[in-house]
Amino acid sequence: MAKRPAGAAGPAKRASTRTIYSSPEGGTVRRTVLPGGLRVVTEKMPGARSVAFGIWVGVGSVDETPAQTGAAHYLEHLLFKGTKTRSAWELSAVIDEVGGEMNAFTSKEHTCYYATMLASDLPLGVEIVSDVVLNPTMRTEDIDIERYVVLEELAMRDDDPSDLVHDVFAETMFGSRPIGRPIIGDAEHIGAIGRRQISSLYRRHYRPENMVVTAAGDVDHAELTRLVRKAFGEVLADASPLSVRRSSHRPLSVPASPVSVVNRRSEQAHLVLGVPGIDRFDERRFAMSVLETALGGGMSSRLFQEIRERRALAYTVYAFSSLFAGDGMFGVYAGTAPANAPKVVELIQQQLAEVAADGLSEAEVARAIGQVRGSLVLGLEDPGARMSRLGRSELGYADHADVAWLLEQIESVTASDVAELASDVLSRPQCLAVVGPFREGSFDTLMVS
Repeated sequence: MAKRPAGAAGPAKRASTRTIYSSPEGGTVRRTVLPGGLRVVTEKMPGARSVAFGIWVGVGSVDETPAQTGAAHYLEHLLFKGTKTRSAWELSAVIDEVGGEMNAFTSKEHTCYYATMLASDLPLGVEIVSDVVLNPTMRTEDIDIERYVVLEELAMRDDDPSDLVHDVFAETMFGSRPIGRPIIGDAEHIGAIGRRQISSLYRRHYRPENMVVTAAGDVDHAELTRLVRKAFGEVLADASPLSVRRSSHRPLSVPASPVSVVNRRSEQAHLVLGVPGIDRFDERRFAMSVLETALGGGMSSRLFQEIRERRALAYTVYAFSSLFAGDGMFGVYAGTAPANAPKVVELIQQQLAEVAADGLSEAEVARAIGQVRGSLVLGLEDPGARMSRLGRSELGYADHADVAWLLEQIESVTASDVAELASDVLSRPQCLAVVGPFREGSFDTLMVS
């Protein structure tokens, strides 16, 4: 029987290595904690000829002070502007020359710098990505130049209402709390941010005990650990305790203003209706994946059938959940003609109310379980996806579960489990975000008290 391993141990003065699990197909996940708390986690994938390598930092938009709004994402951009030994062009050119790809992303809770390449080029990838993360110049002139790039990215988001509405929804639900702020920040803070705010964030969070190195594909754990130890060098100082964000178990509250409308001239109205969800440590998270899939995760889902197939009111409609350390949200997105937006909101509310009251049928749950199982396995077929799973698991839980264990948890979800979860979560106070040609107050009468 598949088993979830015990939580990870803290760092030691000496490097400590253990095998977390081995799959019947020959894949192996191993973990080493180096002095200073730096964690190295790898997954050997039999048959792979490439490797995905990443350096994860436990910092995201939730770690910013109000004055640092947008700084974590800004810093991600800035680190590619050059190091003490390489220019920005040289960093890109050396990866391009071997046919690899290098990039980064920032989320609410972490930042990742990664590269994918042929397995034979892994030493180069480790050297370059480590150089980007550990040796940035962060020159004032680069900060000023990159400011315009970030502002263009912000403008691109504002021009994509299907993207913007999700940020508006999070702000509506969580208000001024850090979890509700857009990862990219806002024009005011991006325009004013300087080297002091960015450098402060870097010094505080870009430390070995707050970093995780992951790799998946054709990778030898011992060799990668040696390469990482060499690349980090003197950064590996005294050991520090590991920390994992834990749930704050914040009490649920009704948002001060549960409806946000952003007026945009557009052919479609983009809306997200949702409720506070569960956090990632909640044991009901597997039931949540089944619930969101049955409600709006595929062509056979309730929302797709009701809103698109039966009534032709939308091209895209789906349900989603986001699980963080101390918070979560569940929502439904739809894009529809402005004239139909109130009706779509009502139909979503009706479906949420019905499932909250009556749960899902055995057939719906079985179908959703099959879909979640298939998506999980198919989503882990490439090294990049495996590398990401290792990083998120290490930073999020300091723990790793093999796919067989995860499949067991999904398969064990019952209709009763989903009904209990739906009764709790889907009856919570609702929030609505709308981007389209509407005035403030247009949807206030539709909201459930």
